[in-house]
Amino acid sequence: MSARDILQRGLFFALTWWVLAEGRADSWGVGLASVVLALVASLWLSPPSQSRLSIHGLLGFVGFFLIQSAKGGAQVAILALRPRLDLAPALLEVPITLPPGPSRALLVNTLSLPPGTLSVSLDHDLLHLHVLDARRPIEADVRSAQAHISRLLKIDI
Repeated sequence: MSARDILQRGLFFALTWWVLAEGRADSWGVGLASVVLALVASLWLSPPSQSRLSIHGLLGFVGFFLIQSAKGGAQVAILALRPRLDLAPALLEVPITLPPGPSRALLVNTLSLPPGTLSVSLDHDLLHLHVLDARRPIEADVRSAQAHISRLLKIDI
């Protein structure tokens, strides 16, 4: 664990406190204690790893996520506006290749946020997803999400 890791997290928590406190200077008495406790808890619960975030990967991931969210929202809106619901719900098992740990947690959460999919469970290298329309290319979507996450976290898959 380097001083840089500690400084980056500390700055993140300080900025978060500043935003939550709406920039009020009189909140830093409690804020400083909160920042220190959050920093200690985060370092204990999730020690810094060797993987680093890629800025290029982050931009790609944000773009991918926004596009997928918009597509999922449009799909659900179209389904809701049809006179007869044309759903093909299913529980699918999709193989994943990301290593265990934060990358898989990010994948599971990423796939659950857009409308139309819900991560149900993760069994070793199989992700169980509930989907509203199994006719969509779900496995391709999962592979694409994994590719974006691997670029974001600089992980070879």
